[in-house]
Amino acid sequence: MSFSADQLTRFHTLLTTLRQTLIVVEETGGEAAKVVELDQARVGRLSRMDALAAQAMSLETGRRRKQQLLKIDAALERIDDDEYGQCFECGEPINPKRLEANPTATMCIHCAEAFEQH
Repeated sequence: MSFSADQLTRFHTLLTTLRQTLIVVEETGGEAAKVVELDQARVGRLSRMDALAAQAMSLETGRRRKQQLLKIDAALERIDDDEYGQCFECGEPINPKRLEANPTATMCIHCAEAFEQH
């Protein structure tokens, strides 16, 4: 099963919108990942620990966002190369409903389940 031009356009639009959203969040979320500098004389140890924990969560969120952007860029490239929607493992088409839920999916549900089993 190959996708129609309308379906590919819809997936391209979905991926592009998701990409733009992540870029905006990245630009606005950078403040939370900055180095924590608290005045030890005025702020207690627990407040500093909270600030460090928030910083660590923000850094991890940023890392995940960058990973997602890489996956989106790869999916857009597969659309351009006319390879979008093909399972990397078995070569069979990925169900469009799966791609609706996760437009960056690279494996059909059967291969993904088998991969997670190992």
